[in-house]
Amino acid sequence: MKQSVFGDSTRSANNGIAGGPTGGTDTGFGLRVVRLVDSLPNRRSCNVIGSQLLRSATSVGANYRSACRARSTKEFVAKLGIVEEEADESAYWLEMLVSSGAVKPELLSDLRREIDEIVAMVVASLRTAKRNLKAQRAARKG
Repeated sequence: MKQSVFGDSTRSANNGIAGGPTGGTDTGFGLRVVRLVDSLPNRRSCNVIGSQLLRSATSVGANYRSACRARSTKEFVAKLGIVEEEADESAYWLEMLVSSGAVKPELLSDLRREIDEIVAMVVASLRTAKRNLKAQRAARKG
């Protein structure tokens, strides 16, 4: 088992990514965001931003789990693309919480660093998966 950037220990997925938010541990990114959203001030702006952040952040883990269960490399690439989009959106909403003055930057520094690591990991995994897909197609033709 490897420790992932998602804060849990997971097995390597069939498609070559080690780690991810599939372990359901209480230290996962999604759960930390749930706790953050629950602690936001009760203001309309915080409710809106918090709802968007909660949706995108929990979607990261759910879609990663789905990608790991993909039936083909093509499906894996498509689902991992969704993970990248949701992770990037989560980073945006975290930035909005800081920019709006709802949360002090230092309180979100760990979450912001973590989501940046997640995005980087997913982008690297997508590159590898796309390269593998291209090689599989070339092997079928040749």
